[in-house]
Amino acid sequence: SKALSAARREVLFAKLHAYTVIGMGAASVAEIDSLNILQATLRAMTRAITQLEGRLGTGPCLALVDGTHAPPLSCPVQTVTKGDSKSLSIAAASIVAKVTRDREMAALAERFPGFGWERNAGYGTAEHQVGLARLGPNEMHRRSFAPIRKLLDSGLSA
Repeated sequence: SKALSAARREVLFAKLHAYTVIGMGAASVAEIDSLNILQATLRAMTRAITQLEGRLGTGPCLALVDGTHAPPLSCPVQTVTKGDSKSLSIAAASIVAKVTRDREMAALAERFPGFGWERNAGYGTAEHQVGLARLGPNEMHRRSFAPIRKLLDSGLSA
């Protein structure tokens, strides 16, 4: 999905929603802080399968997962390293995830201006660092992330 332009991802996103059944899962900032990013990601995958089962009335016969860590699912799981370049299903899921995340970051940018989230998708760019120094972290910043924890420990409030 990262190799595609944002406009191309949007077109494919619409087509995928028109021709497939999609289950989405997410994890909150609080879950990421309390569990860790990997465990929260695995939890989000479980939620996606649960939603998919609800939409289909049955579960998938196999879940392909990009990476090396398999979530505990109600169906067999096959992990695929660099799966988005090897599996059309994983590539499609990557597009859905990227477009969804980009839209969420654009909404966050409206809610919390000054961090450049609509452009940097939450990554620690120079623009984001300037926003943190000027505005301090907010509720959408992970306290367990070392640079945020360092800011909070130095007295910069959330």
